[in-house]
Amino acid sequence: MGSSVFLALAPGTVAGLVPWLLTKWNTNSWWLPARALGAVLVVAGGAVLLHSFAKFVFEGRGTPAPVGMPERLVVGGMYRHVRNPMYIALVVAVIGQALLLGRPVLLGYSVVVAALMWVFATFHEAPLLIEQYGEEYERYRSAVPGWVPRLRPWHG
Repeated sequence: MGSSVFLALAPGTVAGLVPWLLTKWNTNSWWLPARALGAVLVVAGGAVLLHSFAKFVFEGRGTPAPVGMPERLVVGGMYRHVRNPMYIALVVAVIGQALLLGRPVLLGYSVVVAALMWVFATFHEAPLLIEQYGEEYERYRSAVPGWVPRLRPWHG
């Protein structure tokens, strides 16, 4: 339940409400292959986001929300390839919307979102995870990149 509420509030705002406020979902005449790629990116971003949220519930026994941190460190699924799949998925979904709608304003917005997420992950989340999970997180962090997925999954 907590994950569902958080999903609607946080990612729903970043990849739903704000893009709608910026574009009202109005489309521009745009190159069809770019629009098709945009649709693929929106679907892929959404799928990774939902999969990552499920990992928090079932593997971590908690939520991604800071107020409901998981009991266990989540390192399965997409987290075996990259430490921040939810953030990447959100940025990919917004870029996909920019291509799908032909709205460059969303490309600018995606850069702002990516920068804010990097700052949050680096200066808030990482210290919190070190405090919560200690050496387990340090081992994971040293083996799995934060932003550019590794091709082969980590099997820590």
